[in-house]
Amino acid sequence: MEAARTRRDELRTGGRMNDRQVLDTESFVLRKRGRTYADFQVGQTFNHHWGRTLHESDNTMFCTATCNWNPLYLNYEFARANGHPDCPIHPSLVLCVVIGLSVEDLSETAGPFLGLSNCVFPRPVYPGETLTAESVVLACRVSDSRPDTGVVTWRTTGHDRHGDIIVSFVRSNLVAVA
Repeated sequence: MEAARTRRDELRTGGRMNDRQVLDTESFVLRKRGRTYADFQVGQTFNHHWGRTLHESDNTMFCTATCNWNPLYLNYEFARANGHPDCPIHPSLVLCVVIGLSVEDLSETAGPFLGLSNCVFPRPVYPGETLTAESVVLACRVSDSRPDTGVVTWRTTGHDRHGDIIVSFVRSNLVAVA
């Protein structure tokens, strides 16, 4: 048992520490994350990371947490009676997931979120679907009121596992110039 605990501690600490040593946080290498205004160019495309599979439990938790009691998203029989093979995933959850997929590439170090427009959901999403996303830079301009920031606008498109569009929207953020 002691050998297993010691090995686990070595793996956790990389074998560099024992109980008497102090963690040297200054030795950690920090990776710069996010992008600045200069990193964006109109027409530039970002294919966001590996995606996210949505499950029935995600949908139930989302609807419960947001107090959305629409039976279409929570009642299998109601959904079937209204032409669906299963309870669809709530569109707001789909939107949140696709925005989340884009954050690392677009707005991780950005300033305020300025808004979202032209949001369309061309088809429903069902449990078990894996969503992916891509974004295209539509516009970049220096802010009129904050010259140390720029306004970047993207069109983000979410896709299902077949590549079909399940959501599309335009959003803007303030982004630091340097």
